[in-house]
Amino acid sequence: MMKIATLASMLTLSLNVFAAPVEIKFSHVVAENTPKGQMALKFKELVEQRLPGEYKVSVFPNSQLFGDNNELAALLLNDVQLVAPSLSKFERYTKKLQVFDLPFLFEDMAAVDRFQQSEAGQKLLTSMRRKGLLGLGYLHNGMKQFSANDPLTLPSDAKGKKFRIMASDVIAAQFDAVDAIPVKKPFSEVFTLLQTRAIDGQENTWSNIYSKKFYEVQSHITESNHGVLDYMIVTSDAFWNSLPKDKRQIIKDSLDEAIALGNKIAMTKNEEDKQAILNSKRTQLVTLTPAQRQQWVAIMKPVWAKFEDKVGKDVIRAAEAANNK
Repeated sequence: MMKIATLASMLTLSLNVFAAPVEIKFSHVVAENTPKGQMALKFKELVEQRLPGEYKVSVFPNSQLFGDNNELAALLLNDVQLVAPSLSKFERYTKKLQVFDLPFLFEDMAAVDRFQQSEAGQKLLTSMRRKGLLGLGYLHNGMKQFSANDPLTLPSDAKGKKFRIMASDVIAAQFDAVDAIPVKKPFSEVFTLLQTRAIDGQENTWSNIYSKKFYEVQSHITESNHGVLDYMIVTSDAFWNSLPKDKRQIIKDSLDEAIALGNKIAMTKNEEDKQAILNSKRTQLVTLTPAQRQQWVAIMKPVWAKFEDKVGKDVIRAAEAANNK
């Protein structure tokens, strides 16, 4: 009996040794040199270091596997196991995350971080669980700036211009407020749309404007800091619950560490990329005076009221409170 037990144990061990590692496919739509790209690579490094031979993380940047219009559907089909869409992309799954698209809600990234780490912010991570999606953490990119082929100094400067936007009703309303024309298009198409003048402008963070070379095909960038572009790292509830509890914790700890690195990179990268754009002299920086910026705030802030019932007054109030240091 002992021999049989020993042989069975050896056979199990042998099978485990030769078993293929579980693959975790991580798909995203931006370049590897962005905060998100670096976070994903760090996550891969940590998981494969801590669970050698058991789990393999395959990272697919630049929409190589799925674009931003179909990555969530792919996640629910288990074609990928992790994606990190911008917070605007979850509109069809929950309206509460629209809080992050409200213009001029957050004063700076520190306020965004305080809200995301608060009880209200953490609760939003599980707001899509009934739809099969589970948020694992927030990743910063930075504050958004306007770019266009003409200087945008006053809200009236945007009138009649076409701006590429993400699939977000809030952002569409933001541009409607200044009589601009919002055009919903995938992120991967933005450079070509700008280059061919199919659209007049867009909104993005300094790191995305630099990594995707939007500044090469836009003559002006307005430093508006009018909104936030952050991401939520999500998985499917089914996949997450299929993981053994001990492995799941190691994977989650690895993700938390990778996110911390990504957020640190985001802080420095936006400033470095902003400077690199200015050094290129390919575009001109428009700096708003306090009075000019207040005109943008005054005309866009009414957008909050339009989405108050969907987002929830309590969520908006909690976000506003995060501005108090």
